[in-house]
Amino acid sequence: MTDFPDYHTLLARLPEALTPWRPHLEARLASALAPTRHGDLPQWHRWLAELPRIVPSSVAFSGPVVRIGTPEDGDPDSRAAIAAILRRWHPWRKGPFEIFGTFIDAEWRSDWKWARLEGAIAPLAGRLVLDVGAGNGYYLWRMLGAGAGRVIGIDPTLRYVFQFLAIKRLAGDWLADLLPLALEDLPPGLAAFDTVFSMGVLYHRRSPFDHLFALKDCLRPGGELVLETLVIEGGAGEVLVPEGRYAQMRNVWFLPTVATLEGWLRRVGFRRIRCIDVSRTTTAEQRATDWMRFQSLADFLDPHDPERTVEGYPAPRRAILLMEKP
Repeated sequence: MTDFPDYHTLLARLPEALTPWRPHLEARLASALAPTRHGDLPQWHRWLAELPRIVPSSVAFSGPVVRIGTPEDGDPDSRAAIAAILRRWHPWRKGPFEIFGTFIDAEWRSDWKWARLEGAIAPLAGRLVLDVGAGNGYYLWRMLGAGAGRVIGIDPTLRYVFQFLAIKRLAGDWLADLLPLALEDLPPGLAAFDTVFSMGVLYHRRSPFDHLFALKDCLRPGGELVLETLVIEGGAGEVLVPEGRYAQMRNVWFLPTVATLEGWLRRVGFRRIRCIDVSRTTTAEQRATDWMRFQSLADFLDPHDPERTVEGYPAPRRAILLMEKP
């Protein structure tokens, strides 16, 4: 499989509800982490090994900034080496983090999204939680901060997985793991998780119904799905299908209205469906920074009309919906 020990540790301590997943998981990880999968893998392994080991005097996962240690922990050379290695994994899309005094100002103010949902979701205390499309795992730490008993994220982008592994190596041994897998890599009918998050994924799926059914499969009966996705204004039955790019993204397929999305969720079989937030994405929430120096939202909007994308579609608007599996 891989010589990186965190995955061996994870497999050895899977919660009881997930033990049937172990053989399937071993095979999928072997494929995802094969040396030929990504040319930078050997280098990323070296960077992890080069991270100085500082024992953090404190960690904080419940505030807007995920904090590991303080600017006084360790010695200046070690702190500088950590900051330099973390920068090598540019771009950082989700955050913010503060690692031994180094502030990682990610592209997204992910804490804003968390603030919109944290007071409305079922309490995470003691729950087994899955985050689909977890990116670098910012929300996994926030879930732990909210009391979750065990959190597992999946994301097929190896750069983001190694960002998470770097943070975890510095934070210590917490019950959080991020696997280089897609939702399709999970076994069908898992029915194990108390809460499943899918945030910023649905509009990238060619078949939104397949995605919703797969999310439902991951939940135990009575479990909660937290779904966040792009939407448009309008009534039931209305959907935007971009002909080309949307806000310069190639892989955007379906942008429903909230009423349409609620109808899809009923069709899939969810109950107690409710929309808790609809917010327009602003250039204060998603922007280029020193830790993400590529183009960002300001470059994707019509410079003469910020209500439209550069392609002429409605500017990004995101909804958060909660629902329960019967």
